[in-house]
Amino acid sequence: MHMTDIPFGVTDWASLPATQHPGITGQAYWRTQQFGTVRVRQVDYTAGYLANHWCSKGHILLVLNGELHTELEDGRTFTLTAGMSYQVADRAEAHRSSTKSGAKLFIVD
Repeated sequence: MHMTDIPFGVTDWASLPATQHPGITGQAYWRTQQFGTVRVRQVDYTAGYLANHWCSKGHILLVLNGELHTELEDGRTFTLTAGMSYQVADRAEAHRSSTKSGAKLFIVD
């Protein structure tokens, strides 16, 4: 990720419209800002959410609240709670997310 030509700005995430993204189960709601090639999102997963795809996009992800389960395609699993983060490069380990109780995330990719 190379960040250039992004002037200082403030984002009121609550004022951005949310777009709905269905999972196999549950829903994801994204509030998104795009800064050149850098996408920044606040994502809310409903209780019972399971992603409908394996993702190979790189991310830096921070759990703001709730509990997130991340499964790698090779079978490893990780549980993240509020204040925990993960990072993964583009086309590195494919991953997918789920949550039993819901989660709010901050993601940069």
